[in-house]
Parts: sequence; C-alpha cells; structure tokens
Amino acid sequence: MNPGGAVEIRRALVRLRRTTGLPVAFGGLVEPDRSRIRISELSGTATTSLLALAVTSGNGLGGKAVALARPCAVADYSMSRQISHEYDAAVAAEGLRSVLAVPVVVRRRVRGVLYGALRDARPLGDRTLTAAVDAARDVEQALVLADEARNVLVAARAEPRRDGTSTWEQVREAHAALRALAPRIGDPVLRAELLDACALLTPEAGASKGIALAPRELDVLACVAAGATNAAAADRLGVTAETVKAYLRSAMRKLGARTRGEAVVAARRAGLLP
Repeated sequence: MNPGGAVEIRRALVRLRRTTGLPVAFGGLVEPDRSRIRISELSGTATTSLLALAVTSGNGLGGKAVALARPCAVADYSMSRQISHEYDAAVAAEGLRSVLAVPVVVRRRVRGVLYGALRDARPLGDRTLTAAVDAARDVEQALVLADEARNVLVAARAEPRRDGTSTWEQVREAHAALRALAPRIGDPVLRAELLDACALLTPEAGASKGIALAPRELDVLACVAAGATNAAAADRLGVTAETVKAYLRSAMRKLGARTRGEAVVAARRAGLLP
C-alpha cells in the first residue's frame, strides 16, 4: 500500500463524511499489479469487518465501480440485483444498507475506491453522490502530483553529475521542479523525501557561508536558475507574480546581489543551488 496514497484516502473519507453527512466511509487503493482494491482505511465504522477486504474488479458494488470506472450506488446492498454478493457478510457485519462507491481514476486508470454508507435502506441523492465524487477528485489530484514528484525524483537520482552544460541544465530543472512540488504534497513523508532529493542535487560544500534563505526564497531562486520568468515561477509555485518579486528581492538582499543573475550565482557559490 502506497503510504502517501493511504494518507490521501484517509483525508478524503473525512471530507466525504463531513460534506455528505454519511455516518460511515471506507476505501483503499488498487493493489500493485492486481485488479483488486484492498480496503485499508475506515471512518465511522463500528467493526473491522471491512478492513483489509480485497475487492476484485467486477465483484460487489466497489468492484462494479472499478470495472465501469464510474460511481455506483445501491439503496439496499444485500437485496440489490444490480451487483454480485461476494462481500455481503462483511457489509452485513458492519450493518450497512445504502452504499455508494466512487472510483479514483488517474490517467484513465482506476487507482482506488471511496465508499460512503448509511445503516438504513434509502436512496442516496444526487447531492450526496456529487460530494463523494468531489472527494475522489481530491485524491486523484494528489496522486497525480505524487506521481509527478516521484518521476522527477527518479530522474534526478539517475542523472549522473557531470560538467556538461546540457546535463547541468537538466539537474537545475529537476531541482526547481522538486522544490515547486514539495509544498503541494500533503503527505509529510513524501514531502520530506522530495526535499532530501533537492539536497542531493546541491553541492555538499557544507558551507552556505552563513547565508540562510527562507524555503520560498530558495524556491523562487531555483525557478529563476532554471530560466523561468517571474510569471512562469509564479505559475509553477502557485503564487502571484508580485509575491515572486517580493521573495526575489528578499533573497537578493540576503545574498548581496543587485540582479537576478547575480543572486543565482551567489546562491550557487554558497552551495544553496546546483
């Protein structure tokens, strides 16, 4: 189970219950190299009957949502003729009747499922289903971001440190991309891993010459070092161009630089940038 993905599923379940009023929510991610979901996160449950349940694509409500890659719901799980009933015992043990299942789809591939449920049999309205879909979209965006971060991390670690200009430009671009992604990662473990990767790309001359830049100042300088304009840096970092200018002015003052270029050179000499 992807630990970062588990964190996002857990957050989504809390949001799902808060926005829909459903008393029970649970979910999990697709197991690597398998066409089944492993229920790993529970919220509001009274038992552990659903924990670690493996839901195969096509089976039950969640399996149907996986197979169709779209939300599914039933007003009375045990009596429904719209689904198969391999998991009735686990669902009945928790006392669930009305259940919805929303797939988490990333790049046309189902990566997980969120469930919400009531303990009485009645139809779930469109507003409830829409709120559940919105919670799934949050997970999808987080997984896309995590995928991008890991891809950059793998590329950065695989790139040999040579003196070739084109190679160093790739290293600097990777460094800027990692720093831009890190603040947007909700999972603290993955965020720390990304920042550690940033450190691998900078010189190890433990000397930063007493210069200490704030994280966002360093983020802005990393973008500038990779050739980004203020507007491009703002778009990458999710801030305004004025905010980028403010961070850049502050960094320049600390580095004793009069221009953007001088600031980048000074930061490299101090071992703060690759």
